[in-house]
Amino acid sequence: MEHGRRAARRRGGRRGARSLDTFAAEAEAALRACLEGEGAAPQAKFPCPLAMWELGHCDPKKCTGRKLARQGLLRTLHLRQRFPGLVLSPLAAEYVSPADRHIIAQSGIAVIDCSWAKLEETPFNRMRGTHLRLLPYLVAANPVNYGRPCKLSCVEAFAAAFCIVGFPDLATILLRKFKWGKAFTDLNKNLLEKYAACHCQEEVLRVEKDFLASVQETKNEEIDPFDVDSGKEFSNPNRPINSPGLAQSNEESEEDSVSTPDDATESSDKTSPEDDGTIKSLQQKPINQLFEK
Repeated sequence: MEHGRRAARRRGGRRGARSLDTFAAEAEAALRACLEGEGAAPQAKFPCPLAMWELGHCDPKKCTGRKLARQGLLRTLHLRQRFPGLVLSPLAAEYVSPADRHIIAQSGIAVIDCSWAKLEETPFNRMRGTHLRLLPYLVAANPVNYGRPCKLSCVEAFAAAFCIVGFPDLATILLRKFKWGKAFTDLNKNLLEKYAACHCQEEVLRVEKDFLASVQETKNEEIDPFDVDSGKEFSNPNRPINSPGLAQSNEESEEDSVSTPDDATESSDKTSPEDDGTIKSLQQKPINQLFEK
């Protein structure tokens, strides 16, 4: 009997069917230990399994999945080895949504570590799982594919799934292992919040569709630079625009044109049209605050 229980656990069997509240408390405790114990060896155990099929396509020094494995946060899987939790795979027909939080809380997440340039030769059908999922539209922040849509690294894929289902504390733990990690939540703040507010994959797809439509609409917006009635300040450089700033006297204009030591420009950390970052779900703290010591 005991042997059967051990075998079930090795196959990824349920670990006592924890409630979501219990899992969320464990996630919060793990983050607290991470924040308090950085630089020290002992840390709280990650509350759910993480796994990766590693195909050797990537530079080991740049592979985020291998770094997580070296730190004991995930285990590597062999081809044909099955993973019982949620598997992020291009073969999936469904999208990750908050409806998947039970699957992740009980059985974890697995990713496929392969090169985006070698997708056609990757044997996805030999990496098996019961709950295959796709990630919705997000922008990469890793140094290799920064700013490129959907080309996420392993750690970004893990973090995205955790944020969407409502466990941002776990995303924070993983992203803090990388100097650029916070940039991922910064770039994707709005989208992650909207995905996390959904209830099912249909709503996630609707959010994605609306966002892409708005982006396309912005790209398709045509402005005639010589349309003097467009209301745009740059519509015609040879025609003055009525504005309070241009109603000044010549003397005032000349004075304003002289720079002074007090005229310092403010820098901005906004790096993308999406202004993305953390989510608020299951009464968790915002991820941006968690990165700040």
